[in-house]
Amino acid sequence: MELLRRFRRALPGDSGFGDPLSVAGADGASTVARLADRLFDEQPHASREVGLGVLQLWHSMSERVGRGQGDREVTLLFTDLVGFSSWALHVGDDEALHVLREVAAAVEPPILARRGRVIKRLGDGVMAVFPSPQLAFDAAVDARKRLAQVHTDGYRLRLRAGLHTGRPRAIGGDYLGVDVNVAARLVEKASADEILVSESTLAGLDQHNVSTRTKKTFVWTRVKGVPGDLKVYVAEPRN
Repeated sequence: MELLRRFRRALPGDSGFGDPLSVAGADGASTVARLADRLFDEQPHASREVGLGVLQLWHSMSERVGRGQGDREVTLLFTDLVGFSSWALHVGDDEALHVLREVAAAVEPPILARRGRVIKRLGDGVMAVFPSPQLAFDAAVDARKRLAQVHTDGYRLRLRAGLHTGRPRAIGGDYLGVDVNVAARLVEKASADEILVSESTLAGLDQHNVSTRTKKTFVWTRVKGVPGDLKVYVAEPRN
């Protein structure tokens, strides 16, 4: 059994594949692992380790799970609607749900059109990943523009966004790690209609078409879960 475990640790992919976190995704390997009850038997059986090893390789090929950090650089986008939660308390669930449907119809197509993938919906916001910083920024700008055309009674829809580029850990159809924390904190610190980008994202933007200025209204050392020396910028299209 110990030899089999060592062999699994040497294989590409997530050597912990098989626990509830790692098989939460919608890919084929995760689905098979959830359905195969014997793979989740608490007793240490050689067949279980061999089966998990095979699924681990399959999962590695489909999700490219790395060790520690991911093996693929992506740009993470988080969006949020300013003041939505307070407004929803007053109007009730039916009206709030109606607005959220319109928000999704405005925000998600620009993401998909620029090779982005919606990882999860976060109430009035989304978490998405893109293959490049420029694609993520263009999607955020387009989503903000489309959202301005959505009209509601007594509430102005104002999008804020945070973008960070790194190598987060892909696991179970989700992304985890410090890079995800950074992107999530960026959107929390953004003002209404503001797009905040980290230094790593800024490096991948077209400076001829994007203008930036330093965001100086907060100190990162006071924000939990992110590096204290992180530089943050407000980004806007030049045209």
